[in-house]
Order: sequence, then structure tokens, then C-alpha cells
Amino acid sequence: MIVTFCGHSHMSNCKEVDVLLRKYINDLIEEGATEFYCGGYGEFDSMAAHAVRDAKAAHPEIKSYLIIPYLNREYNTELYDGSIYPPIEDALPRFAISKRNQWMVEQADVVISGVSHDWGGAATTLKHAKRKKKRIISVVE
Repeated sequence: MIVTFCGHSHMSNCKEVDVLLRKYINDLIEEGATEFYCGGYGEFDSMAAHAVRDAKAAHPEIKSYLIIPYLNREYNTELYDGSIYPPIEDALPRFAISKRNQWMVEQADVVISGVSHDWGGAATTLKHAKRKKKRIISVVE
């Protein structure tokens, strides 16, 4: 089972979100999740990457991947088992993150959402997940 994340770059209730992220990540591992796809931008993505890395202590079999939108940039990959560049090479640079997010949703069985308002890139990604009828778990109200 593949799990991905979508959430805002700035979060107002980080402590509560972090607790829920960790709970749902562990629940999903118990259900059979083996791979986690992270975007690597902003507070929500950082919390998700740290939570998955911490879950590896009890579940070393799980894998965490940074899904990169650009090939011509350097990324800090220390929180991840590896990185993946999805097949978005034809996307204009200004659309690369959106295309990457769509790809992540399409690969995933479950989307953990940190979306609290209906505008911006995270909200657009969540709408895409809903259109694709993905299982969505929200960690915000």
C-alpha cells in the first residue's frame, strides 16, 4: 500500500497535526502500508517526513521517498530512503509541482490530508484525490 501526503506549507496547529499524523501513519502500517511518498515542501511535508522516519524505528521494512518536481535542483534527502522523479519532464517548470502532486495522488492508495482551506496547491491536490476516489484521511478540521 502506498501512502502520500498533501497539506499546506504553513500550519497553525502543528502539535495536534503531528500527533494525528503519527497515529494514522502507524495505523496504515498495521493495515499494510509499505511506501510513503512525500513532497518535501513546507511544514506539513516536513512533519510527515519526520513522522515516517520515526515510524521506521519500529517498522524498518517501510520505505519513504521524496518525490522531486525538478531534476536541476539539489534536495536534502536525509529523511528519505530515496527519491523519485515522476514522468513529468514535459511539464513547464511553473506546473511541475502540480504535476508531481497529481502523480503522487494517482500512485497512492491513501492520501493523508493537512488541508484546512479550499484554495492553493494543497487544496487543488486534495480535490484531485477526491476526483480519483482515493481514500483520504484528514488530520485537520
